Amino acid sequence: MGLNKRRLTCDAGRRQRIKGQAMKMLEIVPSDRTHLYNAMIKKQAEIRRSGRGTFSRASAGKRNAARWTHVRYKGSINLEPGPSEAVEAVIRSPDRGDEARLLSSFLGWLDRHFGEHLLAVNIKYRHAGR
Repeated sequence: MGLNKRRLTCDAGRRQRIKGQAMKMLEIVPSDRTHLYNAMIKKQAEIRRSGRGTFSRASAGKRNAARWTHVRYKGSINLEPGPSEAVEAVIRSPDRGDEARLLSSFLGWLDRHFGEHLLAVNIKYRHAGR
């Protein structure tokens, strides 16, 4: 009686490409009554005006929505104010590696500029077509 040895490999990347584009949905919760969405928009604009920064606003100015892109990574971050001062962000990229780097970069930016005002950052993983 021999054991049937098969090599197990992860095909999550293949499945994602077949079913569609993956995305990460973030809920950013402030620890105090900070109007976080407005503060984030103002901080990003201030940084870009000074000639620094890796994020830039990609869409026309909408009152309750913003789309940011990164200078190096493909994809975008869509921001909207959420319930009770929280901010909802959706990170999408056609490249899985860039999506992970975009997420990491965005979390670092949040921590640097608003870390003392944050209670939680919740991440949900969604796959298009599900």
